[in-house]
Formats: sequence, C-alpha cells, structure tokens
Amino acid sequence: MAAMTSFFTAPDGTRLAYRVTGDGEPLICLPGGPADSRYLGDLGGLSALRRLVLLDLRGTGRSAFPDNAASYRCDRQVADVEALRDHLGLARVDVLAHSAGANLAMQYAARHPGRVGRLALVGPGLRAVGVEIDGRMRRALALRRKGEPWFPAAFAALEAITEGTGSDWEAVAPFLWGRWDAAARLHHAAGQPLNGEAVAHFGAEGAFEPKVTRAALARFESPVLLLVGEFDLNSPPRAVAQCAELFPGAALVEQPGAGHHPWIDDPDRFVATASAFLG
Repeated sequence: MAAMTSFFTAPDGTRLAYRVTGDGEPLICLPGGPADSRYLGDLGGLSALRRLVLLDLRGTGRSAFPDNAASYRCDRQVADVEALRDHLGLARVDVLAHSAGANLAMQYAARHPGRVGRLALVGPGLRAVGVEIDGRMRRALALRRKGEPWFPAAFAALEAITEGTGSDWEAVAPFLWGRWDAAARLHHAAGQPLNGEAVAHFGAEGAFEPKVTRAALARFESPVLLLVGEFDLNSPPRAVAQCAELFPGAALVEQPGAGHHPWIDDPDRFVATASAFLG
C-alpha cells in the first residue's frame, strides 16, 4: 500500500507533512536525524498491523522550513507532535521513535504524559535524559566486529574520533548495521540528514533539561519499550539499559545481530517484538 501524504499546521504556522501507511490503530512515528522520515519505510512490515503516521520533522521531507530557525530545537518541536495528535483527533496515541527522534518522544511524554498510550523507543538517542556514551563504550562494542572485512578502516576512523584527532563519522557507518551489505548502504544513504540548519539547531543550548525530563519520566505510567540492536554503535545497549531504568517499568529488548536499524537487519524479529508490545 502506497503511503498517503497529508499536511497540518504547527502552532507557529509552519506547514508540516506526515505520511500514512498501513492498517489498524494509528501509531505516530518520529524519525531521527533530523532526516526525511522516508528512511523508516514501513518499519519492516509493521504497517500490516498498525496504521503508521510518519511525521516529517520541520524542515525535512515535505514539511516546510520554519520562519524561525530556533524552532528546530528539539524541545520546541514537542508542540509539533502535540499538534499532530490533535489534528488526528486522538485523545491518546501510541508513539514510536527512532534515534534522535527518541529525544523528542521522551520530552513529549514528559510534557504530555496523559496523551501517550504506549511509547516505543528504537535505538534511542539519549541526550534528553543525560545518559552519557563515552568512547570506551563504543570502542568495546566496535571490537566485537573485528572479523568484518570493513573493520580496519572503520575502526581506525572510530579511534581517531575517540582520540579527538578525527571527525569522519561517515567512515564508521558500517558499525551502525548488523550487515554492511548493498541494502544497508542504500538505506544509510537514504537516511542522511539534508537540512544542516535543522541538525545544528536540534540539540542547541537549552534543547534538553535532563533533570526535569528524568523526574517526569520517573512518574510516567504508560508502557514503555526500549529496543536496541546488539551492535548499535550509535545507541550502545549498555547506555540504553541505563535509560530504561529511568522509567517505572520499561521493557528492554536487545535484538541479536542488529545495529541501529533493526527493522532492516531482521524485519521479522523486529515486527514480532514491536507488535507484541504495541498490540
């Protein structure tokens, strides 16, 4: 089923786009990046069980560029998610977020807890709750891939980044996938941020208040799933486990053999896990 694009207006007047695909109860899906939500696809076939409402964050995909670039800041986009929920006419909505989008989802849940039915965080970014990911954590995870043919070049780039002598994150991309094959390369290219200004402002000063968000999430009563790939260098399982502890009763699932895009690495396993949680 082809996705249908629709539009709504954010509180500041910015015209935002979302795509709808699939059947069943609606599930708002927030992409990482900030990048065009197309890279999420149908989340490995999850659209067969849920109606996916895939939001293009402001300035990405088919959403308009805002008049004020400061509105790209993560905390300020919480109002966009709330406006989408209201536009859909839903009193409560389930939310799934990937990567940096999890920072937005967690802030939305902290600010509007009564509006969230179930919250699924996939390979979550953790800046909103102040969970640190250091170079040693990434290095230990990366060394588990040393049998891969691409490992020497990718690991050298990672070492340079860790030591502060390099910044070639593109070279370490293979570490983000369970298999660095043609399909992974294609999806990696499709998911790259296109709006550098949006990326620069997303995590600008003031975007995150970890203490405030942690306190709110400690009282968050809705079911929460944190799903992370075994080899996810962006969101190492050890760090995601720390995030899971911030919720009263979150479920933590580590998907074997997967990286930062578990619905690509093993769609059947991903859908089985997600559907069991989302219903």
